[in-house]
Amino acid sequence: MLGCSLWGCASPALSGERRGAGGLELLLLLVLSGWVWAQQPQPQILPCPALCECFETDRTVKCINDNLTEVPSELPPFVQGLFLTHNSISNLSSASFLSASLSELTLLDLRGNQLGWVGAETFAELPHLKQLDLSDNLLTWLSPMALGNTSSPLEELYLSSSLYNNSFVVLVAELLQTGTLLNLKHLDLSDNNLIYLPARMFSALPSLEHLDVRNNSLVSLRNVFLGSLQQLRTFDLGSNGFKTLRNDTLQQLQGLPLLSLNLSDNPWVCDCHIEDLVNWLKESKQVEAKGSLECSSPQELQGRSLVSINVSKLDCPLVIDDQTPLQTSYVFLGIVLALIGAIFLLVLYLNRKGIKKWMYNIRDACRDHMEGYHYRYEINTDPRLTTHNSNSDV
Repeated sequence: MLGCSLWGCASPALSGERRGAGGLELLLLLVLSGWVWAQQPQPQILPCPALCECFETDRTVKCINDNLTEVPSELPPFVQGLFLTHNSISNLSSASFLSASLSELTLLDLRGNQLGWVGAETFAELPHLKQLDLSDNLLTWLSPMALGNTSSPLEELYLSSSLYNNSFVVLVAELLQTGTLLNLKHLDLSDNNLIYLPARMFSALPSLEHLDVRNNSLVSLRNVFLGSLQQLRTFDLGSNGFKTLRNDTLQQLQGLPLLSLNLSDNPWVCDCHIEDLVNWLKESKQVEAKGSLECSSPQELQGRSLVSINVSKLDCPLVIDDQTPLQTSYVFLGIVLALIGAIFLLVLYLNRKGIKKWMYNIRDACRDHMEGYHYRYEINTDPRLTTHNSNSDV
């Protein structure tokens, strides 16, 4: 038989005993392994914070619309995405994100918290943070050292409608210029009512690919250095106050080979000052839907596509210096003051005799008063006169 060896075949009873012994050994091994595992210290799984939802599969924690006033101190160790949207967290400091559970955090969403103050080193202890959303807040202080003083892994920063007013864009500029955001790829500054962008605001962002400044009040990109943004792919300038773009700005945009530019919903003024822009639009392939860009003034060209304009027929209105009204007001104020001074001098001249008499009277009164004072002083200081007066009184 195939199941027998040269020494003969094992009896069925012996084979059954061996199988039983093997099963017993396996059972003892499993019990021993379980006992050893039970003796080892087990990692402590922190509970999900109150008012929050924890999803271990997605590795996210969501605390939304819960009126939180600070970041929860105890979080599950698996968290990679932390959503703290629409709460009441007004201040953030270096102590806000010190929990060991946040060592793997990659996404932090703080939208809609009425956040006003972000201190130094606030996000410095988050070594894997790649996406930070501070939109829909009221920032009055954003420390330039909020991400630390070394290179940050941050790739996406959302600051849409996040500034208390447009003047606080200087704080954002200082943060961007520290040199810590070398990995930043996406920057959103939309809906902040910005009227200008500080000089060289984006000069320390070599990896930036997407820049969004739509729905602000920008009228110029003067002094905004774009030459270092060689990786820039999208630049959204829609819904601002641009009437034209200067030739130096157009040259910078032309020097960005990957760029796709949005210029929609701006009040373009079609006079001779827009000639450079029109010529550039006709040749450039960087502008999205450039055929939809239309003149907002003058009235005879209103609604006309920019790329269809014949620049040789554009009129150039009379240039009025922006400071002319201010200078006119100063001239008018000077004339009024000179007139008041002349009237005052005329009144003095017509009343010169009375004024002279009045001054003489004041002089005589002062002289009489001083003489009387001098006489009393001599009496008080002369011992002989003092004795004589005493005897007279007696």
